[in-house]
Amino acid sequence: MTLGVLALLVIGLFLSSLLVGPAGIPPGAALAALVGAGDGPLPIVMQEIRLPRALLGLGVGASLGLAGAAMQGYLRNPLAEPGLIGVSAAAALGAVLAIQTGLAAAFALGLPLAALAGAAGAVALLFLLAGREGGTLTLILAGIAVSAFAGALTSLVLNLSPNPYAAAEIVFWLLGSLADRSMTHVWVAAPLMVAGWALIAFTARGLDALTLGEDAAETLGVDLRRLRLLLVTGTAAAVGAATAVAGAIGFVGLVVPHLLRRLVGASPARLLPASALGGAAMILAADIAVRVILPERDLKLGVVTALVGAPLFLHLIWSLRRTGP
Repeated sequence: MTLGVLALLVIGLFLSSLLVGPAGIPPGAALAALVGAGDGPLPIVMQEIRLPRALLGLGVGASLGLAGAAMQGYLRNPLAEPGLIGVSAAAALGAVLAIQTGLAAAFALGLPLAALAGAAGAVALLFLLAGREGGTLTLILAGIAVSAFAGALTSLVLNLSPNPYAAAEIVFWLLGSLADRSMTHVWVAAPLMVAGWALIAFTARGLDALTLGEDAAETLGVDLRRLRLLLVTGTAAAVGAATAVAGAIGFVGLVVPHLLRRLVGASPARLLPASALGGAAMILAADIAVRVILPERDLKLGVVTALVGAPLFLHLIWSLRRTGP
């Protein structure tokens, strides 16, 4: 029932994302232009501007929500989120370097590819630090180290940037946005996102068993090393691709699983698809809000998700303080 309602909500928000915009296109004409009908610039607006934005909102939100639920299930902590393993910060560093060096301006795909390279480097470093036999605590510490180092390098680039225009572009990109994206960005990110979703889906049974503890999970036949490999690789692929095309967007992977856990139960296997749909709904709704609230000021998507997510995060902390984890 919950999954059905969430699916209908995502479909409604996806259609709304296609229909809402400054051009004020009537719904009938907009949908007709989406399939190539109509004259003038309408087909271009629908196919090259609104459709990529809606598709990326769907994919980015699903990636962040799914990865957040998986990380919380693996670490057995409702305060865990995808950025904990450092992939988001490393992808952001790659994008920042592309902007600062001029690669993003010289090559259309320079920025997303550099961000993906940063995410891949973070995964390699994470496995190098954590080792094959490293446990959950080692993984967390390694992820914090990678994230802190990538964040420090990003700050260093901003600090030493001689070009104020490049620094301003970096700051705006770090705030997160789906504006001015094309189908090229969709084709770059979509394969990695789908691959990440598939890898995380394979962890569902293991995450369910892990709720009983690591010893019990191993007794049930769960290979914890394989589970960690699938989880980290899947999260890196999905979240790295999302960060590469949309910038750094926070709180989705933290808040959405927590809100939906009360509706679907504590089982990670049930929470994973619900969080994917919930994350997609949150990003699509936030992106629609960006276009409706102060459209002339170019409000950033990451700002909206933070304004919504931060109070919910504080409520989560207060609830845990009162009831215990």
